[in-house]
Amino acid sequence: MRKHTEFMQKALLEAGKSGRDIPVGALLVNKNNEIIAKAHNKKEAKNDPTAHAEIIAIKQAAKKYNNWRLEDLTLYVTLEPCPMCASAILYSRIPQLVFGAYDPLYGAFGSVINMSDYIKFKPGITGGVLERECGALMRDFFGERR
Repeated sequence: MRKHTEFMQKALLEAGKSGRDIPVGALLVNKNNEIIAKAHNKKEAKNDPTAHAEIIAIKQAAKKYNNWRLEDLTLYVTLEPCPMCASAILYSRIPQLVFGAYDPLYGAFGSVINMSDYIKFKPGITGGVLERECGALMRDFFGERR
């Protein structure tokens, strides 16, 4: 669990780079505990509805490995992935997902829907790592916009 906490802290730092975007950070980590991809939300910056942190990190890793199968990685993300990102995670065969805050509006790994129920691939899922800190980042972001 300590390893998960350390990487989630790094994902939180990445989320802090999101600027005008919803602050979500994502890391892909290999079996040697090396970060091979990291990203933050860029929907607003790129005017691209698919520019979620998870999607960007998955694209970076696929390019680095020259393979769409990311079978030896763990994805750390500060917010429970949405259905779009959940599908990308499942279809890229990422075997382990660790997320921080649960998303009661769009969460696709148990909060609203569980995409694992619809796709045969079943990753290991650990939710709630640094949940308080990840949730506070979201509350602060939306609190400033109201």
